Order: sequence, then structure tokens, then C-alpha cells
Amino acid sequence: MELLLQFVDIVLHLDKHLEFLVQQYGTWIYAILFAIVFSETGFVVTPFLPGDSLLFVAGAVAAVGGMDLGLLIVALTTAAVLGNSLNYGIGRYLGPKVFQWPDSRFFNRAALEKTHAFYERHGGKTIVLSRFLPLFRTFAPFVAGIGAMDWRRFTAFNLAGGTLWVVSLTLAGYWFGNLPVIRNNLSLVVVGIVIVSLVPAAVGWWKHRQEAAVEP
Repeated sequence: MELLLQFVDIVLHLDKHLEFLVQQYGTWIYAILFAIVFSETGFVVTPFLPGDSLLFVAGAVAAVGGMDLGLLIVALTTAAVLGNSLNYGIGRYLGPKVFQWPDSRFFNRAALEKTHAFYERHGGKTIVLSRFLPLFRTFAPFVAGIGAMDWRRFTAFNLAGGTLWVVSLTLAGYWFGNLPVIRNNLSLVVVGIVIVSLVPAAVGWWKHRQEAAVEP
């Protein structure tokens, strides 16, 4: 039981254990990170896995020679794009009936409905914007599949969003992650990344409420 709890802790807080794992697993770390990012973006039931913070810390580890930056970016971008593609396929297969599923510890119905509203409002841009929004990025491709979004159009937005997400956060960690003020306050930095990621969604929600209030 203790080993299982340790494994869960490492998976959920991989950003905190990454340097240790690089030393332990060497080049296998790329496969481990690939699996985490693929799962976080590929399955509706795994939005709790680390995303933004993991990319940032991975970039910081690469900056001190722990990993190859180019290989890291290619591996994680591929994982992000393939994960979204799988999620889209699942949503397209299941269809609108998923909105009848009950809420549970493995299925966040409220997040699904909010993402659907966001998707209805912003269309294909949601696939790009949601990459920087926790929870939303897990549900956005799923909702696009439910709505039968054209595959080619989805793929174009998926490639753009996945590349922008991985490259921007990984390079941010590579350039700034080892500055003493950031490294000594990494928990606050991670919280800050999440808050900044949520700003676009909060602004969109506020605008939607304002517009709804003036409608007859």
C-alpha cells in the first residue's frame, strides 16, 4: 500500500520529483513524460495530472543539462497532439449522450458543460486557448469530437495549440526556471502559472454574463 501511495504521489507531483527521476531513469524519462502529457490530454478522467507546471520544470531541468531541450520539446509536443487526437476520437465515438453521465470522482460534469459553452462561443479557437486552461484542455478536444468538428480543421488547431503550449512553457522554464528567486519559490510560481492560465476563461465568463444581462 505504501509503495502504491508513493507511486501516486510521484505521478501527481512529477514536477517536484523530476530531477530525481532523471537521475534514476536516464533517457527513459522522455517516455515517462510522454506518457504523462499524453494521458493528461488524452483521457477525460485524468485532468488531475500535472501539465503547465510539469512543462515549466522540465525546461528548467533541461537548462542544467538533465535533458536535451530539442528532444524534450519534440516528445512532449507529439504527446500533446496525439493525446488531443485520441480525446477527440473518443468524444466523436461517444457523442452527445455523455452529457447524461452523472458526476463522479472520475468525471467532472460541470467542467464538461463549461467547456462546451466555451466551445460554442469560441469555436475552433477553443482548441488552442484551452491548452493554457487547466481542466478545459482535457475536455476541449472531447467536446470538439462530440460536436463532430471537421477532422482536418481540428487537426490544424490541435497542432497549433499543442506546439504553442509545449514550446512556450518549456522555454519559459529553460530560460527562467533556474533563477534563484524562482527556484526558491517554485510552488508560488506554479500557482501563478495556473492563475494566469485561468485569466482568459474568467474574462470570457464575465463578458458572457454581461452580455446575457443586457439581452431581453
